[in-house]
Amino acid sequence: MAKLHTSKITLEVTLDENRVPEELNWTAEDGGIDREEAKAMLLSVWDSRNKESLKIDLWTKDMPVDEMKIFFHQTLVAMSDTYMKATQDEKMTATMKDFCEYFAEKLQLKD
Repeated sequence: MAKLHTSKITLEVTLDENRVPEELNWTAEDGGIDREEAKAMLLSVWDSRNKESLKIDLWTKDMPVDEMKIFFHQTLVAMSDTYMKATQDEKMTATMKDFCEYFAEKLQLKD
């Protein structure tokens, strides 16, 4: 039997006195990342026992709104790509991509 490898990803959140995130840092040793700064993060995990998604959404108080809009757009595009890889559902992926284009257009994210 092959020996299993365990990989650890660590998130560190520094909060102000009101428990609002001031700093987000993440480490992924296998990826060569050590306390890399981030301004926002979205984490979803699947609870198969309860058949529900659990999530953590955090952003620092100095995350600019215009960057948050770009972050959301890029996340939606990436989710569309992941959905395709996971399901091979081309029709729904195309629908999701159409929405991503609409989202970008409405927020004037494209040149």
